[in-house]
Amino acid sequence: MQLIKLSALALLTGFALLSHAQAPVLEKPDTNGIKTLAPGEVNILFSYYEQDGDNSPVTGGIGTEQLTDFSSRFIVKVPIKEQLTLNGDIGFDSYSSASTDNIDRYVSSASSSDTRIYGTFGFDKTPEGKNTSYGLKVGGSREYDYTSFSVGGHYALISKDGNRELNLTGQAFFDAWQLIYPEELRREGVLVPTDQRRSYNLGLTYSQVINRKLQASLSLDGIYMTGLLSTPFHRVYFQEQAAAKVEKLPDTRLKLPVGLRLNYYVADFLVARLYYRYYWDSWGIQAQTVSLELPVKINRFFSVYPFYRYHNQTAADYFLPYKEHSLNDEFYTSDYDLAGLDSHTYGMGVRYAPVNGLARIKFPMGKGRNVLLFRGFDLRYAHYERTPSLKANVVSLGLNFTY
Repeated sequence: MQLIKLSALALLTGFALLSHAQAPVLEKPDTNGIKTLAPGEVNILFSYYEQDGDNSPVTGGIGTEQLTDFSSRFIVKVPIKEQLTLNGDIGFDSYSSASTDNIDRYVSSASSSDTRIYGTFGFDKTPEGKNTSYGLKVGGSREYDYTSFSVGGHYALISKDGNRELNLTGQAFFDAWQLIYPEELRREGVLVPTDQRRSYNLGLTYSQVINRKLQASLSLDGIYMTGLLSTPFHRVYFQEQAAAKVEKLPDTRLKLPVGLRLNYYVADFLVARLYYRYYWDSWGIQAQTVSLELPVKINRFFSVYPFYRYHNQTAADYFLPYKEHSLNDEFYTSDYDLAGLDSHTYGMGVRYAPVNGLARIKFPMGKGRNVLLFRGFDLRYAHYERTPSLKANVVSLGLNFTY
């Protein structure tokens, strides 16, 4: 069921534990001329998320937003040869929601809980003797009422000294809904024009090592969506009548975010990671996001990193609260993800990664890569608050292995 709030997704993705391992700034390549096969890598991520609030779109902008979500994710990188790496990313989210249970009036509603299973598989290649890299990937996900298939790729140009990189990415999503309407509206026939959704994402990122202390990246993205962009089980209530209607939104949407990321090495023990993003879309939303993370190295193996994120956005042209819409409105929603809002996220993380790892697991069979090294772990907690009433907490654990 596609009701996990945008706040949850922001916490689970914007503060993913892989953010440090996959920072957008550049690392200088090894230039000693020795060709060695990079180690394989396995990352296992777990997170628990809970939220509550009083503005559920399922009940027209009022009512509980209570939700809990447990997610697991497994990311594997397998070097095949020096220039070629295979990638796999599989996971699942399992959630329980008092909010979506209100699609029906009875606790027995199948919508009160759901599980999403997803996977992405692809490859990355860096041709020998060329300052380029490219990759392709395909993926899919499945929920009770939602199926998605995706295909994407990237192409990068890298300077000879490794200090600059221009990366072009593209991805397309092909989604299909199982249309589930609020219980009292199911006898009214077809209430939305299609059960299909298409999304096309194009991104351009320029990264540069400016000097020994400062690294930066600038990203430009364009996202075009078409098809069913409303949610068929969201209710909207009107001034002129007591009965609800199904949320109605335009069938196209253009999103244009621009982001700037800076990593500044303040001292040997302290790095400042700053991020700013401006966002505009064709539904009338404009938003700004600022975040700061301060990793502090306690010793060679252990570090802590407090972080803070602030987000502000204007309301979509089609949003009004409970019972403030008119029957004359062409489009209407009371989903507070599309409202004017301010949000704050803050928390703390700890990372422990000894040089020689925490443990070694030797497999009795096989040659060569038969030792799995547990390199370290990453643990973090974040608290999220969003106007007018939503509050959330998330705890995440990341385990890193190489072989």
